[in-house]
Amino acid sequence: MNRSVPPTVVIVPGLRDHVPGHWQTILADNIADARTVPPLTNDRLSCDAQVSALDQVLSDVSGPVVPVAHSAGVMTTVHWARRHRRPVGGALLAAPPDFETPLPEGYPTLETLAENGWKPAPRTPLPFPSIVAASTNDPLADFDRVAALAAAWGSRLENLGRVGHLNPASGYGEWPRAEEFVRDLGRTSPHTPARDTAPVPRPLSRIDTGRARPAPAGSALVPSPPQERPSA
Repeated sequence: MNRSVPPTVVIVPGLRDHVPGHWQTILADNIADARTVPPLTNDRLSCDAQVSALDQVLSDVSGPVVPVAHSAGVMTTVHWARRHRRPVGGALLAAPPDFETPLPEGYPTLETLAENGWKPAPRTPLPFPSIVAASTNDPLADFDRVAALAAAWGSRLENLGRVGHLNPASGYGEWPRAEEFVRDLGRTSPHTPARDTAPVPRPLSRIDTGRARPAPAGSALVPSPPQERPSA
């Protein structure tokens, strides 16, 4: 990556609406010139539509970029990487869902995900450095399966511990480590070995125990009550 040109951070949300208290929203507000892929109003479940929306934002940026993806945004990013090439300084891939294992009730079925182009999950190495930040009690993905995806992508694995889906529904809003990871990606080469640590993000008010597998209220793939629209 050309160090004389600072990379542009591009926020890649999941399939949620805009959530002011989400750590991605806070990060976008804290980083100068950050861009955000806007939520789709049509074809929200379409992988092609999500990839096209990401590519449109990236095409408007000159110079290197650092995608910061969460949940389904991670899968959007890795699908994008299979189809497009442009300077990418690195990518932060937080709490990727497992779209190949049945999701909790209220989420799309495996058949629906397949019909919308999300399956199979890409398993080829990413052409840029990446960090996969994974939870050990994410209701949308088993940690070992996420670790296997990280290995296939050539990503550095970061074990965040028991942080649920790393969203407001799990008790997490501001996440200071996101900025740390973004800075770290600027110093990471594609050959940096994976490492497994267990720092914990700063909670908003509570910690998700992860005991229940049902869908967290307000996840991006499930309808949310007006008063709470956390991400997925």
